[in-house]
Amino acid sequence: MDDQMYSKKLLTTLLLTLLMVLAACGGNDQNDEAAGGEEEPEDLTNNDAEDTLVVGLDDDPPLLDPHLSTAQVESQIFKAVYETLINVDENLDPIPGLAKDWDVSEDGLTYTFYLQEGVTFHDGADFNAEAVKYNFERILDEDLGSPNASDLRLIEEMSVEDEYTFVVELEEPFAPFLSGLSHRAGQMVSPEAAEDESIDLSNEPVGTGPFQFVDRTAQSHLEFERHDDYWGDQPDYQYLEYHAFSNEDTRITNLVSGDLDIVNRVAHKDLEQLEENPEINMSEEDGIGFQGLMLNTDREPFDNQKVRQAMNYAVDREAITEVVFHNGAEPAVSPFAPSSWANNPDLEVPDREVEKAQELLEESGVEDLSFTLTVSPSPAEQQLSEMLKSMLDEVGFNVEIEQVEFGAILDRMYEGDFDIARLGWSGRVDPDGNAYSWFHTDETYNFTGSSNEQLDELLIDARTTVDQSERQEMYHEAAEILWDETPYIFLYHENDYKPMKDNVQGFNHVPDGLIRPADLTLE
Repeated sequence: MDDQMYSKKLLTTLLLTLLMVLAACGGNDQNDEAAGGEEEPEDLTNNDAEDTLVVGLDDDPPLLDPHLSTAQVESQIFKAVYETLINVDENLDPIPGLAKDWDVSEDGLTYTFYLQEGVTFHDGADFNAEAVKYNFERILDEDLGSPNASDLRLIEEMSVEDEYTFVVELEEPFAPFLSGLSHRAGQMVSPEAAEDESIDLSNEPVGTGPFQFVDRTAQSHLEFERHDDYWGDQPDYQYLEYHAFSNEDTRITNLVSGDLDIVNRVAHKDLEQLEENPEINMSEEDGIGFQGLMLNTDREPFDNQKVRQAMNYAVDREAITEVVFHNGAEPAVSPFAPSSWANNPDLEVPDREVEKAQELLEESGVEDLSFTLTVSPSPAEQQLSEMLKSMLDEVGFNVEIEQVEFGAILDRMYEGDFDIARLGWSGRVDPDGNAYSWFHTDETYNFTGSSNEQLDELLIDARTTVDQSERQEMYHEAAEILWDETPYIFLYHENDYKPMKDNVQGFNHVPDGLIRPADLTLE
């Protein structure tokens, strides 16, 4: 019996590996077409190359307004042009940002922020407590519809004590409050620019950061220059450019050729060659996000729990991390990475169980198991989707793969126009950011449409409890409910790799995966 099982597993592995090789061989041509036929440019920058940092991105950032943003590629841009009230260090502990210090009352309800003085926005407007109040009110404005409002929703009252002192009163203790202010909810836009109808912050960002916006060419690049009136240490170089390459092969070719200085993402198949290149430095850090499949539970057949559960057992997470990611990722069963204190060690990664998946499908009584899997156009995504199709088709599903640009996928998520989408999350400092907005009923990123009262209560209690051990127990229970309900198929936690030319110095690898360009120098 053991020999038969081994032979079947070996045959399945060989077939899947053959599929992956074929997908990888044909991936470049298909994805070049999907990405608009990207070609290797002769010279990426029109600025002085010796005074310009050129960053390669995995996609064109859809929105440059942090209060409307949902994509990590946008946050890469924000680190140049915007600043947050709170920063985090490499251990994800809070450190001063635009707030140089803060006090928290013993009951955890009152936060007093003492702001940096002498800070101006790129348009000349002053940064002060009134500006912070304006930004918080803007995020909470229902007419704006900010996806980041949940980070500020427990604010009961806010007041300007003096020009550089801002006070927030909360309805109840809110454990992830400071961590939320280290991300989009804490990024400050110019109030004057936000109120100016002639300025579109989604395309013309105006912040307090070390670089100010110059120009944007959609689906190509963004240009910034050093903000001469920046309140902090001036960057080492005058110009900063971001170039979008959704095709990962083209992105790495430009890095190796020297046209790019650093890239935000790298295909795992390229890790070995980059690590062996003496002109490239590679930095690696554990990721804090999760990746997987977003199931639309408002559509058949995913309105049936047993169908969703069958998918959980039909996929081989170990094979995916080995074949697609060359062991540069960890199999996932929850939104909490292995390095997170919220991770539930009792939830083990299951073996692929074809018979169990088929039994669940039979118990579901659902006859039509056809659906479309929507993915972004990259070789790695194509390879992953072909692997998933092979696994799911084997147990009885009928999968059609559709490639759509990343920005269009996000649009479809908000419209509910999808069956299953390959969508993940870069992760947040506090585990609340990996759970509440994604899986609480009717919250910002709960595109699955799922709802579970017990889960909702746990997620609310976990964010309003300050004792970490108690929160940990709540998140452990929440992870078990998510596994049973299966609104989302957790596949892997991706490690973060940042390759850069050997003359790029000063890179500090924070687990949030963001490049902080002002820290870098060009030797």
